[in-house]
Amino acid sequence: MALSPAPIQLDPNDPHNERLLANVDPGRYPQPTATSRYNLVVIGAGTAGLVAAAGAAGLGAKVALIERRLMGGDCLNYGCVPSKALLAAARAAAARYNASRMGISAAPPDVAVDFTAVMERMRRLRADLSGNDSAARFTALGVDVFHGEGRFTGTDTVAVGDQTVRFSRAIIATGGRAVALPIPGLAEAGYLTNETVFALTAMPPRIAVIGAGPVGCELAQALRRFGAEVTVLEVAPRILIHEEPDAAARVAQALASEGVRLVTGATVLRVEQRDHAKVVYFEHAGSSHELAVDELLLGVGRAANVDGLGLEVAGVAHDRNGVRVDDYLRTTNKRIYAAGDVCTPMRFTHMADAMARIVLRNALFHGRARVSALTIPSCVYTDPEIAHVGIDPAQAAERGLRLRTFVQELAEVDRAVLDGATAGLVKVHVVEGSDRILGATIVARHASEMISELTIAIAHRIGLGALADLIHPYPTQADAIRKLGDAYNRTRLTPFVKRVFAKWLKWKR
Repeated sequence: MALSPAPIQLDPNDPHNERLLANVDPGRYPQPTATSRYNLVVIGAGTAGLVAAAGAAGLGAKVALIERRLMGGDCLNYGCVPSKALLAAARAAAARYNASRMGISAAPPDVAVDFTAVMERMRRLRADLSGNDSAARFTALGVDVFHGEGRFTGTDTVAVGDQTVRFSRAIIATGGRAVALPIPGLAEAGYLTNETVFALTAMPPRIAVIGAGPVGCELAQALRRFGAEVTVLEVAPRILIHEEPDAAARVAQALASEGVRLVTGATVLRVEQRDHAKVVYFEHAGSSHELAVDELLLGVGRAANVDGLGLEVAGVAHDRNGVRVDDYLRTTNKRIYAAGDVCTPMRFTHMADAMARIVLRNALFHGRARVSALTIPSCVYTDPEIAHVGIDPAQAAERGLRLRTFVQELAEVDRAVLDGATAGLVKVHVVEGSDRILGATIVARHASEMISELTIAIAHRIGLGALADLIHPYPTQADAIRKLGDAYNRTRLTPFVKRVFAKWLKWKR
């Protein structure tokens, strides 16, 4: 049996990270010996790779899974799991700060954030969840788990270590990585990304976040709630540039109200190390500025992991956006498919999961499932959250579609008023002249939990008017959706129809 590469170490070296690594570092397990041709070889053990491997093995396929670093990918190790653990702690801190608005005495001096304990809790919970993605679990499922760099050596072979793995079908699920900006002095001064920020054990008193996308905004708000001075520098004219403008504006207002300094339209020129500080030089509104901080956090996007895979040898086309696939997730090699961040700009865990399920049908059973048939929601986990599904007015205009938009302010929804969470809205876009829903955006404390109702409506063509007939528990924030259904139905009561009804009812008296 071949030996696997050396085990990986994580900072800090504590019992929680050791427990995490014991589960998800395949280098701590004996390297299997490749046998005959596999039905499916999966390169990458992030969400897409794990879903594909587990699903195929459960169906009776002979499966090999190759991972060069940690199983679970970004979601478990550097993304969804650790970030949401921090956001939960940040919400708890914010609730204490804001308790006086509810008539509860909790003055800010009495609110103590133990950042070391917050990070330790995150590491403990991450380790608790890691068993689902562990090498032991997948080995028990019958999957051969290899540790090392997977590299195509032909149209149906992959090399890992000193072994050659032959396949009938393969999936590229190597994910993505944080992008580094070519800012002079940045590398020398040092910076954090989503892959390193969760290794912090002490709170940096002053932090600059470069990039106001979802990751930048979520972490900026959390770190501010923990007590750091936070400045967000964004080159675009507003934060969350891919969200609807009024939704992004609600979040910007919330961040600013909590003391996060937002500088949009800012161009970072260079970074210097000065004594114990990192000094960021930037231009804004025609003037030059400098900002001294203790840490820099980059949140400027991600790039697909395609280097070193031998894609040219396998006949797999790729470009700066990642592996090129068709609507069935096939690459230019008919034996090889791709799923997840390596082949889509929609870099969400739930998207990777859905794509992996499509690949299983199409690769193993000659299915014809299409990515274009998916209805994929997206969420930004700030407070309030933003959740979106379908198309927005700008996309509709590009496609020549005429929309009618219905808006319900949460300030007019009883549960939101009672919760003191009125800084939000629900917007639903329907085809002009009908109640067919094409898109929706929610800004609310629980927007990510509310969006699924509208996702189902779009996917199954349930009209907005029909949602008015759905009984929503009272009081809930989701009652805003029923109110929008009522608003649509009122538009059907034209003056002519109203006159007819009035005559009928008068006659019935």
